[in-house]
Amino acid sequence: MTLPAHGVISLSLTHTHTHTEMSQYCKITEGLEVVAWLSSHTLTTISQRDSSHPRHCKHQLGGQRLVNTDSLHFISRFFSSSDVHTEAVQAALAKHKERKMAVPMPSKRRSLVVQTSMDAYTPPDTSSGSEEEGGQGEGTPTSSQGSISMEHWITRAIHQGSTTSSSSSSTQSGGSGAAGRLADVLAQTHVGKSGNAPSTSPASTSIPQKLDSCVNSNICFFPGLCLFVCINTCVSSLGVPVSSRVSAKIQQLVNTLKQPRRPPLREFFVDDFEELLEVQQPDPNQPRPEGSQMVAIRGEPLGVVTNWPPSLEAALQRWGTISPKAPCLTTMDTNGKPLYVLTYGKLWSRSIKVAYNILHKLGTKQEPMVRPGDRVALVFPNNDPAAFMVAFYGCLLAEVVPVPIEVPLTRKDAGSQQIGFLLGSCGVTVALTSDACHKGLPKGPTGEIPQFKGWPKLLWFVTESKHLSKPPRDWFPHIKDANNDTAYIEYKTCKDGSVLGVTVTRIALLTHCQALTQSCGYTEAEIIVNVLDFKKDVGLWHGILTSVMNMMHVISIPYSLMKVNPLSWIQKVCQYKAKVACVKSRDMHWALVAHRDQRDVNLSSLRMLVVADGSNPWSISSCDAFLNVFQSKGLRPEVICPCASSAEALTVAIRRPTDDSNQPPGRGVLSMQGLSYGVIRVDSEERLSVLTVQDVGTVMPGALMCVVKPEGVPQLCRTDEIGELCVCSIATGMSYYGLSGMTKNTFEVFPMTSSGAPISEYPFTRTGLLGFIGPGGLVFVSGKMDGLMVVSGRRHNADDIVATALAVEPMKFVYRGRIAVFSVTVLHDERIVVVAEQRPDSTEEDSFQWMSRVLQAIDSIHNVGVFCLALVPANTLPKTPLGGIHLSETKQLFLEGSLHPCNVLMCPHTCVTNLPKPRQKQPEIGPASVMVGNLVSGKRIAQASGRDLGQIEDNDQARKVCFLFLSEVLQWRAQTTPDHVLFTLLSSRGTVLSSLTCLQLHKRAEKIAAMLMERGHLQDGDHVALVYPPGIDLIAAFYGCLYAGCVPITVRPPHPQNIATTLPTVKMIVEVSRSACVMTSQVICKLLKSKEASAAVDVRSWPPVLDTDDLPKKKPPQLYKPSNPDTLAYLDFSVSTTGMLAGVKMSHTATSAFCRSIKLQCELYPSREVAICLDPYCGLGFVLWCLCSVYSGHQSILIPPSELEVNPALWLLAVSQFRVRDTFCSYSVMELCTKGLGLQTESLKSRGLDLSRVRTCVVVAEERPRIALTQSFSKLFKDLGLHPRAVSTSFGCRVNLAICLQGTSGPDPTTVFVDMRALRHDRVRLVERGSPHSLPLMESGKILPGVRIIIANPETKGPLGDSHLGEIWVHCGHNGSGYFTVYGDEALQSDHFNSHLSFGDTQTVWARTGYLGFLRRTELTDASGERHDALYVVGALDEAMELRGMRYHPIDIETSVIRTHKSIMECAVFPWTNLLVVVVELEGSEQEALDLVPLVTNAVLEEHYLIVGVVVVVDIGVIPINSRGEKQRMHLRDGFLADQLDPIYVAYNM
Repeated sequence: MTLPAHGVISLSLTHTHTHTEMSQYCKITEGLEVVAWLSSHTLTTISQRDSSHPRHCKHQLGGQRLVNTDSLHFISRFFSSSDVHTEAVQAALAKHKERKMAVPMPSKRRSLVVQTSMDAYTPPDTSSGSEEEGGQGEGTPTSSQGSISMEHWITRAIHQGSTTSSSSSSTQSGGSGAAGRLADVLAQTHVGKSGNAPSTSPASTSIPQKLDSCVNSNICFFPGLCLFVCINTCVSSLGVPVSSRVSAKIQQLVNTLKQPRRPPLREFFVDDFEELLEVQQPDPNQPRPEGSQMVAIRGEPLGVVTNWPPSLEAALQRWGTISPKAPCLTTMDTNGKPLYVLTYGKLWSRSIKVAYNILHKLGTKQEPMVRPGDRVALVFPNNDPAAFMVAFYGCLLAEVVPVPIEVPLTRKDAGSQQIGFLLGSCGVTVALTSDACHKGLPKGPTGEIPQFKGWPKLLWFVTESKHLSKPPRDWFPHIKDANNDTAYIEYKTCKDGSVLGVTVTRIALLTHCQALTQSCGYTEAEIIVNVLDFKKDVGLWHGILTSVMNMMHVISIPYSLMKVNPLSWIQKVCQYKAKVACVKSRDMHWALVAHRDQRDVNLSSLRMLVVADGSNPWSISSCDAFLNVFQSKGLRPEVICPCASSAEALTVAIRRPTDDSNQPPGRGVLSMQGLSYGVIRVDSEERLSVLTVQDVGTVMPGALMCVVKPEGVPQLCRTDEIGELCVCSIATGMSYYGLSGMTKNTFEVFPMTSSGAPISEYPFTRTGLLGFIGPGGLVFVSGKMDGLMVVSGRRHNADDIVATALAVEPMKFVYRGRIAVFSVTVLHDERIVVVAEQRPDSTEEDSFQWMSRVLQAIDSIHNVGVFCLALVPANTLPKTPLGGIHLSETKQLFLEGSLHPCNVLMCPHTCVTNLPKPRQKQPEIGPASVMVGNLVSGKRIAQASGRDLGQIEDNDQARKVCFLFLSEVLQWRAQTTPDHVLFTLLSSRGTVLSSLTCLQLHKRAEKIAAMLMERGHLQDGDHVALVYPPGIDLIAAFYGCLYAGCVPITVRPPHPQNIATTLPTVKMIVEVSRSACVMTSQVICKLLKSKEASAAVDVRSWPPVLDTDDLPKKKPPQLYKPSNPDTLAYLDFSVSTTGMLAGVKMSHTATSAFCRSIKLQCELYPSREVAICLDPYCGLGFVLWCLCSVYSGHQSILIPPSELEVNPALWLLAVSQFRVRDTFCSYSVMELCTKGLGLQTESLKSRGLDLSRVRTCVVVAEERPRIALTQSFSKLFKDLGLHPRAVSTSFGCRVNLAICLQGTSGPDPTTVFVDMRALRHDRVRLVERGSPHSLPLMESGKILPGVRIIIANPETKGPLGDSHLGEIWVHCGHNGSGYFTVYGDEALQSDHFNSHLSFGDTQTVWARTGYLGFLRRTELTDASGERHDALYVVGALDEAMELRGMRYHPIDIETSVIRTHKSIMECAVFPWTNLLVVVVELEGSEQEALDLVPLVTNAVLEEHYLIVGVVVVVDIGVIPINSRGEKQRMHLRDGFLADQLDPIYVAYNM
């Protein structure tokens, strides 16, 4: 459609014909393209469609030229029905179907699926909601409120259940009674188990090897037991078969994500480490307003009728005395029978009584509680309008200010707390209520009403006549003319849930009643049926106030009656021949659903049907459908009168009930795309995305209206622009009580022209409604300011999104009126969230299909992605008092993770288009440039070293020369200090289980050596596997091997309760290390030969197993002495966190050098005691447990970490009891103490636990120091004397078992804060503590004597400057001498143990640790007076994830995730096919599982700029952890992909 030069064609529509004529007219004028509103108000055809093809239009102007194009440019079309939206949605979905986009369905555990409980089966949707409270339509009442018996629903539940293919969802797991049992049967019948995962083949024998079962782990998988439940092959939402296997689903997700998406915005921000810059580029093709500046529209003058009363009280006095018998209000019971008729006489006399009692009977004569002008709360239930009316007019007569609020049903009602804040700020001390309501309020044990949360202390005053004193004959209320005093305060709930009080003055109240009387043509004694809430808004204005001014008779229909009989209001209109009815579109919708050809319906008496929420775009379909059905029952089209209102501006506009065809109703079909940019357009290309709006009549009498830009300065909009409606009138609210700043911004607005001149000297009030003024002064509302969501610079209205969701066959899956739409801010933009209540009888698959269709529909029609779509069980969303959804409360629950949805679909890949650009790898700079660059910038090469071993004076100088071998040191100690105790082993009770002196150990070792030679027939250099629990046997066996010239390998024994998964690991190490025999204890010997063992491994292929509990009496003929110190002393086998098993060769030289280095660093001498709570199988744990005592002569108190599970205080009690100064532990031990003893510090203190002697408490680790854990440990045990500076960490790795270890002297470990964003780019940038994106890093202890460190680039192998992140390389005497490999894989060995720098010092041989870190020279000085160099470990290279070109360390993402919700106990992340998979352990009910999905996704987006691909929620203990307390992420990944985790829920983010 070509447009005239000026811009758009100005248009409108009439709707004067009957609905049937209209349909015929639409058929006749099918070719009509556009209808133009001319200044002469005639309709002119602009172009007829060329019959050959709808696209090829000939544009002819028929006879007349278009005139007045500067008036509103409003485009619209005729529609036979307003169901254009549903058609559009169906068309959009059809388009998606062609694209075959398959969305993987989430996987759910059966217990989470089968939640059929009785409260899910409630009668059909019959609750209600008022639109500004966030509800739009129906919900489900509780069964007690329905009139249909419970038995009916139970039988229905069972019948329904038997036909559904999968079980239904509700709030509780398990079922009750028959339905529960039935659900269980169904679940077993219909939900298939996936077959056992194929068993994985053992890893190949070369080392390092990938382990398939969990090695060195406390927690293991059970590959045989696969409980993962999923429908074996489900068909995806668009007909593509989807396999239930995780790997297949991930592939499907990847394929879907490869589909073309909408192009990303220009980068939202540049991640330049200085500041995040939001640079939002406007779309150059976006539509812009082209009309002229609008002119304010004035309503007709307010006709001053001579007999209008001077005030509302005067009106009441007039009718109460002249026509006391005239009915004022008829109330109904829940059966629809008239309950009570309040006459004007009774209203007048009772109101006087209430007024007298309020003023004179509260407090004392000298100190009355309430004086004129004070505020009092009105708390009346929705079924008692008569009591409310009496109390309201009583307040007006007493000149006190009523504040009507809802009845607080429980102490923590949705929004009740905020109401309490309003009452407090208004200074309310008295609440008026009815007798029944007072009895129904919650009571304390002594019968008093408790103070509700957030509420002021109130005196509850019952207003029933029988409880009141009669006023004296001479007392009479003072009836004044209306003035500027406050008449009443109406509460308003804001978007954020806060409650404001809008004050309405007496003159505004009266003028508003007059304006309504004039525009609605109210006359005396007319009958009006009111279905609305009479305490506020349209219901109050028409049903309580204007009705009294005109002596009308109100028939009040309570909400409880509507729930039982939705037709009740129509029946009352017929019965009373009512002229006017006040309803909401939901009431019309219910009547349609319930009418079922009721013959006796006759609506011809109605002259006006006020549709209170007619300004909502989705109300038009209810209006049209209602007219369509009831036109045959006497309803005239012109009777339907939508109105627009707001708490601040009262009635903004209302369609007049008229037969005058000069003022036809209009409707516009607006382009959604245009609306999102605030512009009125018809989208000629894309007819799917349109919004049909109906007018809400004209401006109120005596008012002036204009439209201003919603943001910033209140500047007038152009004629084709959407803005906020503003009204200048006496009949508006005056202020927000007690909030002068907000009042100024809302009630004292001065709109201005583009030149900056105000258009009026009088202030305007903002209505909170978005819209425009059409031809003929018709007002159109397109949405609310509160429902506005600005996503990527485009505006979307929550109500429009709801309408689109409802158009996707809603009735089958969700409740029509129970959909909440709001936005949450994630990563610098608003994201749309849709929450709906799911019907209990819809299956998992149905719901999921509906969800994916909703996402597609919203994407097509609104061109915006939904960030999260959640379905919750029926009746679980927070309700407003009239049953609508409490929006802000729902949003709050969503944000804090307490919504408990039963289905969630997240679409971050679709929505988040503003991530920082992926990092482009820069071409590497040459070596010379690096050297020069570092010199120019004054950076030194990042290298550091511990003390030089050559210069340190060692007391045992003689021994150092004589004994190169530990076996010789032991023999020397056995001769010189035979009775000196070297080892003491403690039991779980803290008693000494056994101990070894130097001589005992020597003798025991001799016997073991003899046994190896005799029974084992072993040669020098043969390998022996030592399979012992932590203890003294292990130490004796180790030295026995050294005495016999064998090479020991310590192996963790299999777990007796879990042989199937732990024994294969033992077998693998024995085979891979080529052990000639296995030495062990009698118990384990039996275990290895047991039936369970033979089921797990081939027991016949074990090498000879020697039982050391049965030792020979004699000693060996001679002890072995190695000929060369570089020969092998022992093999150190361990499993890395990535699941690689490798054995590192340790020579005699390295072993002795290692012990010496530790002896010097920790100042260990024979007089010392050291407590060790570590696993003794590899790394520094083994060295401290078995070797150091023999070398240094100190006593080691050995505490097996497994004993702490029985007695968590064991380690600390031992440290205290033995007065230990130095102790070593692992993170798992520290965590056990922190969690297990957190509440016992007082009782431990009373038991005499004292940690004040501890000088060093070192955590032995191969990872970045866990600051949070060490700090909480220090803080927790500070009261028991632990010095905060005592706790430190060590750092070791495979190539070097200890590089750093906090010694006794030297400065305390330092902590720095680095920018996490810079780390991702391998840069180190120090920031202040607490700055955004800061990450605390603690120094990993002091560098050991004889150790040299350099930081090198892992790719180029060049040295790096200070404070650059790189790989830590180490050169020292106790480096391992290589991997022990069966096939001699030299490439691995030379790279890890013999690396050379590519430039600089190319001669030195370095070992690569495989860890990233940086060095920083501190201001502190060490013992030698030099400045101290601190080493900070960031993370393992092979654990780091390359995502979006940046390097991420799993621990950082995991820390963010664990912080998001109290129920997340542990977390592990790993990448899979470029997707980030997050696994969280849930502590709490399975119902919380789905709450975690949005929280996890949000946190990772906000803090790491990464989109999570898959969120897996599992039980506690599923994430495998090794003995050092490190997560085995790769095992977890393999278990996940092989369907072995039995997850509670798996969400695939789109």
